Parts: sequence; structure tokens; C-alpha cells
Amino acid sequence: MRDICGILGVNRSSFYYQPKEDPSEDVLRAEIETLAGRYPRYGYRRITQLLVRQGYTVGTRRVARLMKEKKLLVSVKRAETQTTKSLRGDKPWSNRLETLEVSHQDQVWVADITYVRLKGRFIYVCLLMDVFTRVIKAWQLGPHLNQSLTLKPLEEALCHSVPEIHHSDQGVQYLSKAYIATLQEHRIEISVAHRGRPWENGYAERLIRTLKEEEVDLNDYQNITEARDRIGHFIEQVYHQKRPHSALGYLTPMEFQRKTFS
Repeated sequence: MRDICGILGVNRSSFYYQPKEDPSEDVLRAEIETLAGRYPRYGYRRITQLLVRQGYTVGTRRVARLMKEKKLLVSVKRAETQTTKSLRGDKPWSNRLETLEVSHQDQVWVADITYVRLKGRFIYVCLLMDVFTRVIKAWQLGPHLNQSLTLKPLEEALCHSVPEIHHSDQGVQYLSKAYIATLQEHRIEISVAHRGRPWENGYAERLIRTLKEEEVDLNDYQNITEARDRIGHFIEQVYHQKRPHSALGYLTPMEFQRKTFS
């Protein structure tokens, strides 16, 4: 069987895969409600991909119709609070991503910070992501917007690989002397978004939105330990392993990494 699959160019798991028969509307509704309950921020395209992964033969139009019937196509916008303070004055760096085509791993890492609301206060999460694979290289959660919040995950990620370009907004945490010195020590090109243009850090912004909508906004953390545990579980077990990503052809970051580099 291994030889046959090798000749055909398919995985053995794909050879034995048997799709389920066209599901009835009732079965499909039940599956959609289950998935929408588990992933309440997923749209009909991503729900469709999850159904296909389970073996159902179903299209996006049908899923969209059934989700609309069940009032599951809900878009919620939440107000954000500012997490970074920009440095004033002229800076020698510009946005290197405006005309760049990202084509390989460790070509560009992007970084950003978001807040998490606890009872009576905020804590903060810093994320560092590889753009090509969408893998989160490192992250840090802490009670303060200080230098260690951003520097610690950078140093951790650099122990395993080094990017060609590091891109962020103009927050003081990313343009501090210690942070810049670490990037320059590893000969990493520095790229920054223009002030007042959050879309120029769009890769990181979308990652933050995913974390907020699919984990943080759905939970009421009692303390920083619980927040760290739950967010860590989401990153490692859900985002990396289970969440299909449209930019990766609806593969998860781990699936994309295995497929690309195996």
C-alpha cells in the first residue's frame, strides 16, 4: 500500500479516507450548532472547513444558509483600549512590508501587544508571529506594559531561529534601546508601521483579533494564572493545532508547516 500511495503521490490516510454520505439538513444543523458553540466567532467559511475535515460533503452556500437560519452569523465589534505609546520625533526606520512578498519561513516576524481585562485591572499579552507559517514563535503575559513584556519573548524566539525582518508598530516597548540592540545584534532588519496606521501592522492585528474574539472575549478570567493557562492552551492546542487559516489554504499552522517542510 505504501508503494501504491507513493506512486499516486497521496498520503496513506487519504487513501483510506471515506467521505460521509450527503448529510440531512437536521444532521448538518446539529453539527453546525455544535461547532458554532465551540467556536462562536467562526464564520461560515471556517465552519465549512471544519465540517469537511469531519468527512461531510458540504459547500459554503449551504452552511451559510443554515447558519443564517439559526442566527449564527453574528458580527460583534468591541472597543479597544490603547496598549502602546509611540515614540516622538524622527526615526531611522520605515515600513519594509509595503511592497514585500512574503515567501518563506523566518523572512518576517511581526509583533504586537493587547490587553486582557481582569477584575478591576488590565494585564497584557505580547505576541511574536512568523508571517509565512502564521506560527506564534513566542508570547508573554504580564501585569505591566514594561520592557520585559516584549524583550523576553523575543529572546526566547531567537534561541531557535532568527528572522530577516522584524516588524511592529512604533510603541516604546519595541523601539527601546534594549529591544533595538537585540535586533541589531542578530542583524535583523527593523521595520515599523507609520504612526496612526494600525493596518500597516495588519498581520499582527489579525492575530490579536483572533485571540481576543476566540478566547479572551469569551472568558472571565479570575486571576493572572488562569488567564495565562487558558491563553497558553488556546495558542498551543487550538490556534496552532485545530484552527484552519484561510491564508494557509485552510490548513492549521502546524499542518502547513509539516506540509511545506516535510
